[in-house]
Amino acid sequence: MGSTNMSYLNPQTVILIGIPGLEHVQFWIGFPFLGVCLLAVLGNIFLLIIIPSDHRLHQPMYIFLAVLAATDLGLCVAIAPKMLAIFWFGSYSMAFNACLTQLFFIHALQGVESGILLAMAFDRYIAICNPLRHTSILTPLFLFQMVLMVAIRAMVLVGILPILLKRLQLFQSVVIVHSYCEHMAVVKLAAEDVYLNRSYGLFVAFAILGFDMIFVFVSYILIFQAVFHLPQREARLKAVNTCTAHIAVFLEFYILAFFSFFSHRFGHVSPYVHILLSTIYLLVPPALNPIIYGVKTKEIHMRVAQICILKPGTEQ
Repeated sequence: MGSTNMSYLNPQTVILIGIPGLEHVQFWIGFPFLGVCLLAVLGNIFLLIIIPSDHRLHQPMYIFLAVLAATDLGLCVAIAPKMLAIFWFGSYSMAFNACLTQLFFIHALQGVESGILLAMAFDRYIAICNPLRHTSILTPLFLFQMVLMVAIRAMVLVGILPILLKRLQLFQSVVIVHSYCEHMAVVKLAAEDVYLNRSYGLFVAFAILGFDMIFVFVSYILIFQAVFHLPQREARLKAVNTCTAHIAVFLEFYILAFFSFFSHRFGHVSPYVHILLSTIYLLVPPALNPIIYGVKTKEIHMRVAQICILKPGTEQ
């Protein structure tokens, strides 16, 4: 790795410092993060076991939930090992190519998660606004095509980010002020013009998160219009109740996502606050999603009760 006047030419390694300003307590911060990761891993593995094994859960909403669980597992695997190694073992260095690989998987999985939340909103829209055609529209082939398109969109759009970073040669520093490789954190290291990197990063954020959020909002506006036109109060409550878990997950994901996104680019929050919140944004939703769906979804709640409390085949 060559350096001239404190600049680095084509660096082979980068340094992740973890949480700046909190280095003296990072060791202890690692334990609650480990607890969150374990909760996320166990909860999502549990969903991936019970959804395929119960034919009552072979419905579009639960298929999307299984994809969401797999995505959340991927996020935990992409972030937690290196982050905890930094906190506990002082393993700060990371190969530059490995950093770009981590960056790709983190942002691509975020994109997939956003797309699946949009697909789940579309499922709720069809189920409530056009229930007689729900089965004929959301066929297994159509579900597969939707998931495939979501994955391809995320991989293609996000895949260009590391390619654009790889073309940069001169860096003013190799110290990433973060606990994982995040796009803007790496872009800020460059000593060259990064207008294209910044602009394309904004485009990806709005093409995925912005697009999905708008259409989820539109879906729920149409859903609530249809719900409020139902004649019976019980029918309205039942329709709304089928959406509450998805609404909670949607709000949790997008509020944290946009706070992290805008604070990193336009905000003036302390670095340790931003890094803590951005890490929470990536790790807490995967831990909460199985809990939210387990509590609010009757079929999953019953299946969990059968496995954990009741004898198989017994229902209350």
